[in-house]
Amino acid sequence: METKNKPTNVLIVRFSALGDIAMTIPVVYPLCHANKDVNFVFVTQTWPAGMFRNRPHNLRVIDIDIHERYSGIKGMWRLAEKLKRHYNIDAVADLHSVIRTWALDTWMKLHGVPVVRMDKQRDARRALVSASSKGEPLVPTATKYREVFEKLGLEAPDTFTTLYHDHELPTSEIVPEKKDGEKWIAISPFSSHDGKTYPIGLMTEVIKTLSKQPNMRIFLLGGGKKEKMLLRPFHKKLENVVSLAETKHNFTDEYALLGRCDLMLTMDSANMHLASLMGVPSVVIWGATTPACGFCGHLHDTKHDVALDYNCRPCGIYGENDCRYHDFRCLANIAPETVINHVLEALKDK
Repeated sequence: METKNKPTNVLIVRFSALGDIAMTIPVVYPLCHANKDVNFVFVTQTWPAGMFRNRPHNLRVIDIDIHERYSGIKGMWRLAEKLKRHYNIDAVADLHSVIRTWALDTWMKLHGVPVVRMDKQRDARRALVSASSKGEPLVPTATKYREVFEKLGLEAPDTFTTLYHDHELPTSEIVPEKKDGEKWIAISPFSSHDGKTYPIGLMTEVIKTLSKQPNMRIFLLGGGKKEKMLLRPFHKKLENVVSLAETKHNFTDEYALLGRCDLMLTMDSANMHLASLMGVPSVVIWGATTPACGFCGHLHDTKHDVALDYNCRPCGIYGENDCRYHDFRCLANIAPETVINHVLEALKDK
């Protein structure tokens, strides 16, 4: 549905996942700046709401509990009624388009509020990962987000550069001072699925070798008990390797670190997008997914990315599928030396 008149109070909905929500920021921030006379209310879950730092004055971020207080269809209807009443919502941009948000959308439509949903290219996604067809690359997710706002009659320019500029980088007590001549690399070794995670044994060789480079300092990113335990040996045994998993931190801390890093080595994961929000170049190790799935970081240059040219890739849009060969060879067969060389070349080009 396209709106005839420009709305004044727009509800933006995206509940998960962390990386997908991070991808909304390079779209939503320029949107807010280009439509200063419009109020935007972004509703999401509590944890990802913390990503929205240094935000435009006309953007309000609401964090809610979709598993308890607002669970199910009735919960979404209660949420829709509350948001419409409190913020006088006159248009909805559904950037998620799943059953949960459809329930919210339905309540809004029944009360006269126009709704535009993101086109998730479901047929094209199935074709892309089909073993028999291997369809065309998907339209980037950020482009599909912009289409939603344009259908609402709003300007949605592609002008985002970074959350912070050098003169306004946030500070953090857990981020040390960077010494002259040091090269900082952030390494995010994990992802939400095995099909997107470089084997930790191989990554161990990468980290050890890079840590021996002159003037190199490495920061490891990860969360959760399991990841903390896997990263702890590096933190304890390698002098110039620090694991942020050892310290409780928030998005401001991570932004403070990334803003001072020269490079990020990452999987196809949320940290790829956090690096892009800070304008940090990345070397991405691709496995079950590829850039054709439409989830690259904002302005990401794939020049130094690492991937094997197997015709079974991509085998899943999110990397969630089991490997048809049961060995995730697309990752296991990437030599640590290859990753190291890509990282060093990327540092030279920076």
